[in-house]
Amino acid sequence: MQHTNLYINGQWRDAASGDRFDVINPATEETIASVASADLADADAALDAAQAAFGLWAAKKPRERSEILRKAWELMTARLDEFARLITLENGKARADAMGEATYAAEFFRWFAEEAVRADGMITHAPSSGARIIVQHKPAGIAVLVTPWNYPAAMGTRKIAPALAAGCPVIIKPASETPLTMLALMPLLEEAGVPKGLVNVLPSKKSGKLVDHMLHDPRVRVISFTGSTEVGRKLLHSAADQVLKPAMELGGNAPLIVFEDADIDKAVAGAMLAKMRNLGEACTAANRFYVHEAVNQEFTSKFSGAMAALKMGDGLEDGIDVGPLVNADTRDKVAAFVADAVAKGAKLELGGTLPNGKGYFYPPTVLSNVPETADCVNDEIFGPVAAIQSFTDEDDVIRRANNTEYGLVAYVFSENMKHAMQVCERLEYGMVGLNRGLVSDPAAPFGGVKQSGLGREGGHEGMLEFMETQYISAEW
Repeated sequence: MQHTNLYINGQWRDAASGDRFDVINPATEETIASVASADLADADAALDAAQAAFGLWAAKKPRERSEILRKAWELMTARLDEFARLITLENGKARADAMGEATYAAEFFRWFAEEAVRADGMITHAPSSGARIIVQHKPAGIAVLVTPWNYPAAMGTRKIAPALAAGCPVIIKPASETPLTMLALMPLLEEAGVPKGLVNVLPSKKSGKLVDHMLHDPRVRVISFTGSTEVGRKLLHSAADQVLKPAMELGGNAPLIVFEDADIDKAVAGAMLAKMRNLGEACTAANRFYVHEAVNQEFTSKFSGAMAALKMGDGLEDGIDVGPLVNADTRDKVAAFVADAVAKGAKLELGGTLPNGKGYFYPPTVLSNVPETADCVNDEIFGPVAAIQSFTDEDDVIRRANNTEYGLVAYVFSENMKHAMQVCERLEYGMVGLNRGLVSDPAAPFGGVKQSGLGREGGHEGMLEFMETQYISAEW
C-alpha cells in the first residue's frame, strides 16, 4: 500500500486544510499520486507529538535504541527492490542507480545502530583546581529535517538514523517532488519498534512557510538541511532567531583533476561515477574537469566513449543507464548551460540535443575547451554534462579549482601518492576523492567548507550533530 497522507504521532492523517498536491513521474510526465500538503496546524501537531515522545526515547538505554535501528536496517535491506522501484518512479533515476541508493540508505541504520552505544564522554582532573571535569553528550531535542529530491531515501536516513541514535525526535519535510519514498519508510520504522511520535513526516507545497514556523518554535533545537546554498542561507537566518544547532549540507561545484601521471582508464571510470551517479543531480557531482594537456586528448576520447555507451530511457526498463531529470525546470537549466558554453567557444564532443517525446530527458553530454566564463564552470550543472578544460601548471589548476564559493568535494587522479596527497591538502574542500569517484560512506564525516555547509553527516560526527555537550565540574 502506498501511503499519501501526513504521518503524525504514528497515524496517517489528511492535512488540516485538506490541501493536496500531485507527484509526477519524470519519465512519463504522468501523475502517480496525490499527497497531503501540510500547513501550520499540522506542524504544531507534529511538534506536540515529537515533544511527547522525546523524554521516554532520550531515557532509553543506548543499546535499546541501537537494537531498534539495527532492526530497521534488517527490514529495509529485505525490501530494497520495493524502495528502488519507488525511488525510480518519483525521482527518475535508473533502477540500478536507485538500488544503489536504497542500499546506501539502509546502511545508515546499521552504522548508527553501532554508534548509538558510543556517545563517549570523559572524566579528568582540572590541572589548576584539581576538580573533576566530567563531560557527557546529551540529546539536543526536536530536530527538523529538510531533505532534497535527488536522494529521497538516503538523505532521509542519513538524518533520521543519527538523530534517533542520539535520542532525538524528528520532523521530516521531504521534497515535494519526491515525498513517497519517505512516507513508505514509516511502516518499516513502526515494525522496527520506533515509538509513536518520534518520527513525523510532513510533505508540503508550502515548504518555506512550514519550516520557518517550526524553526521559531522553542521546542525545536536542531535544523538539518540538505539542498541549495541559497535556501540554506535563508534557513540559517531563521535558525538564528532561536539559536538553533544547524547542520547544513549545501551546494557544490566539484573540480575533478586528472594529472599526467594518472591511470587514464581508472580516471575515466572514476569520472563516470563522479559525474553520472544520479545523472549528475548531486551536490557531489564532478562539475569542472581539469585534465593535464599531456593526457587531455586520451582522457576526452575515452570518457566521451564511455558516456556515449550509456542507454537513456525510462529508469524502470531493463538495461537503462540514464533516466530523466527530475522536472522540466532542471532539464531546461541544463540545456541552457550547454547552449551558453557552446556560444562562448566550447566544443560539443557528445550529446547536447533535447530528445523528442515525453519525459524530462537530457542526453549524456561532453564539452571540451570550455572557457572560464561559461556559466557551467561557475555554477552547479546538476545534470549529465561534463565540462572539460586542460591545464599545464599545477599551481594554476589548484587556484582554478579553489576559485569558487563552494567547498564540498573535489576529485584527484594521480598515481604518485606523495604528490596526490600534497595536492589534496591544498584543495579547499571538506572531502576529496583520491583516485575514486565516490566519497559518500555512512562511516565517513560527509560535509563541506565555505558556502557548501556547516557540520558533518555520517561517521561518529553525524550523531554529535544531534547532541549537546554538557560539562560538570565536581568535587568529592
